[in-house]
Amino acid sequence: MTAQESPTKVTVVQAPACHYCEDAAAVLAELSVRFALTVRMVERDSAEGRELIGRHRPPMAPLVLVDGEFFSSGRLPRRRLEKLLQLRTAAA
Repeated sequence: MTAQESPTKVTVVQAPACHYCEDAAAVLAELSVRFALTVRMVERDSAEGRELIGRHRPPMAPLVLVDGEFFSSGRLPRRRLEKLLQLRTAAA
């Protein structure tokens, strides 16, 4: 794992039986080996999940937030996320 000042916080709001959600979890698990990540999986039907969906209005699951900011919805753009994490690591 690369040293950073503090880990990047990734929140995934997932839906039941969502293959994009499963894919996002697998990608984040793989990236967490190389980057300092704190990953939280939040159920869409939980109070927090409903609040985040209401605030960000994603067209599809999963909703992915990086440090509390909208990053993506639907299939997780792996290369874009990896590039962001590399930039953050280089800046630290």
